Amino acid sequence: MLRRSLLGSAAGLPLIGTVRAQQSWPNKPIRLVVGYSPGGGNDLIARIVAARLQDKLGQPVVVDNKPGAQSIVAAELVAKSAPDGYTLLVAPSGPMTINPAVYSKLPYDPLHDFAPVSLLAEFPLLLVVGAAQPVKSVKELVEYGKANPRLANYASSATPFQLASELFNQRTGSSFQHIPYRGSGDAVQAVVAGQVLMAIADSGPMAGPLKADKLRALAITTPKRPPAFPDVPTFAEQGISDMEIELWTGIVAPNGTPADILERLQDVIEDTIEAPAVRNALEAINVDPRSTSSKEFHDLIARDSARWKAVATKANIKLD
Repeated sequence: MLRRSLLGSAAGLPLIGTVRAQQSWPNKPIRLVVGYSPGGGNDLIARIVAARLQDKLGQPVVVDNKPGAQSIVAAELVAKSAPDGYTLLVAPSGPMTINPAVYSKLPYDPLHDFAPVSLLAEFPLLLVVGAAQPVKSVKELVEYGKANPRLANYASSATPFQLASELFNQRTGSSFQHIPYRGSGDAVQAVVAGQVLMAIADSGPMAGPLKADKLRALAITTPKRPPAFPDVPTFAEQGISDMEIELWTGIVAPNGTPADILERLQDVIEDTIEAPAVRNALEAINVDPRSTSSKEFHDLIARDSARWKAVATKANIKLD
């Protein structure tokens, strides 16, 4: 690839060592750690990608689910693993940018304990209300919430969705109150039933109720309307700035992993994400396939960490 050729021309003879290392790695199974239970969005993404990586690398790529504590358990495990390319973390926005915003102490540092490899996928968020609610736009929702403060609340099943909703409060001058739920399905059903006014979350658990006209989507957090939701206006279209949010999932390795292994992984992931079968499988679960360079991924982590830290501080959200 061009990237590898440039490295070789700049380094001269060390490229020989790089090629030899790449030829010897991997020579045993690779462990892909997921900080969530089987069947969830990140687990599905991991399994779709792992199957292709296994074919390309010639070694088993085993998805290892280690749920617990907002993915802190999985992140700490990988951060403290040997930096040899055989233990990798499926790294979503949550443990990489949200946890640092709401926890004063973590057993890992996203920007120093990991070597970013590449993104795998991004997914936008939808703002929805129950179909029976008397609001048809974001403006009407904001006005309704201010006129009916007892009814002004939002459902959330995870900290990323809570912070997205608090950002909405900050950008619109609203005071929607947080109603926590244990799972995305429970949160969505609460909105469908009218127990909670609104929710901002990923489209996965909303797909069925949206198709059944039990939910009404008022806005999407993408810069432009995506093909999957052509009839849902963006926040920008409705005059609300700085509500562009795309959560994401990527792969990181322990810091200190050799550069040639990271480069090989990045190349293989790029090839994997571009494969039509993989793209189709990822799009079928409502995520947008995307690979990046290591630097691009690092910069994304840094930028999103600063953004969510500011939101959490202003909303006084702490999970310690």
